[in-house]
Amino acid sequence: MSEQQPAQKTVTLNVNGQSSSVTAMADTPLLLILRNDLQLNGPKYGCGLGECGACTVIIDGVAARSCVFPLAGAEGREITTLEGIGSRQCPHPVQQAFIDEQAAQCGYCMNGMIMTAKALLDRNPHPSETEVRHELSANLCRCGTHIEILRAVMRAARQQS
Repeated sequence: MSEQQPAQKTVTLNVNGQSSSVTAMADTPLLLILRNDLQLNGPKYGCGLGECGACTVIIDGVAARSCVFPLAGAEGREITTLEGIGSRQCPHPVQQAFIDEQAAQCGYCMNGMIMTAKALLDRNPHPSETEVRHELSANLCRCGTHIEILRAVMRAARQQS
C-alpha cells in the first residue's frame, strides 16, 4: 500500500521587485524558498520558530518572520529581503547607519535588526527611542550590541530628515 505524497504547488513570488516562480509544498517556509531556491542569503535561519528575528523580511511593508511564513501566503505579495534594500556599493541609509555605529559583532542578527528597523522607519520616520526599543524587542542579539543597534536606528532616523 503506497501513501499519497502531498501535492506541490507552483507559486509566483514578487521578491525585491522581481517575479520568480517556484514549485514546493504550500506550507514550505518562505525562508527556505528565499535561501535555497532564490539564493537570497540575507535572511538567516535562527530558531525556526519565529522567535529570534534572524529571518525577518518585509512583506507588504510589514516586518515578517519568514521561517514561519508559508509559501502559499506569500503569493501576490511584495516581499523585500536585505538584498533588495541596498548593496555594498550603495547601502540603504539604515545599513549605512549600522556600519557607522559599528552595530555588528558576529552579524547574525543584523538582517533581522536592519529589516525591522527599515519597516519601522518606513511607517514612522522619526520614532522615539522608546518606540525603537519596543519595535526591536523581539529581535535577539546574543553578542550584546543592543546599544550600538539602538544608536544605529536613531542615527538612520535623524538622517532621513
